[in-house]
Amino acid sequence: MNSKQKSNPPAQESVNNNDVRLPVNRYVIFFSLMLFGLTADLVTKSLIFNRFYDVSGRYTEPHWLIPEILGIQCSTNPGALFGMGSGYSWLFASVSVVAVIGLISWLFVFKAAVDRWLTIALGMICGGIVGNFYDRVGLGWRPEYLESVKTNVRDWIHFRIEGVSLFDPWPNFNIADSLLVCGAIMLFVHAFLNPPPESENDQRSVSEENVPND
Repeated sequence: MNSKQKSNPPAQESVNNNDVRLPVNRYVIFFSLMLFGLTADLVTKSLIFNRFYDVSGRYTEPHWLIPEILGIQCSTNPGALFGMGSGYSWLFASVSVVAVIGLISWLFVFKAAVDRWLTIALGMICGGIVGNFYDRVGLGWRPEYLESVKTNVRDWIHFRIEGVSLFDPWPNFNIADSLLVCGAIMLFVHAFLNPPPESENDQRSVSEENVPND
């Protein structure tokens, strides 16, 4: 009587991220994007508000770059996206600090920065978070402005598509907001194209099911 030997496929070795040594360019990519985005946001806010902001807080007509579509219009936002959470700048500022610490830890302590795409996306997101944090703690405010806008976020990009209710107009935004949206889209695309791998238990059960019976 011949006995059939069952050979199980070798178990796939799991990679321990704690043992991974990150390339130096991951640090360069992340902090360069973060600092470049932050600088672009703060410089444009300063230049635009110095030139166009009405210190009385009144809304002025947009200065069109593309007529009736894209222009410059200074406004201040006391909340988050679409003005939600008005008056809770301190809460959003606190969440911003926690978010930046968490994202940097994920990248460089838990070594998620082995993925270049994630490094780029989170560099953009952190730049946007810090840009709006700067305003929420009052650093973008000037003595000639109204006291009531001291912790508001400075917005200046005006966009509209005539006849489309959602975009007529779109709420004013800034470069920090653009970085956050672009980074979030990159994370969504990454999650869609890179589904989580099957767990070791799932792989083992599939292997056992594929073993023929005697």
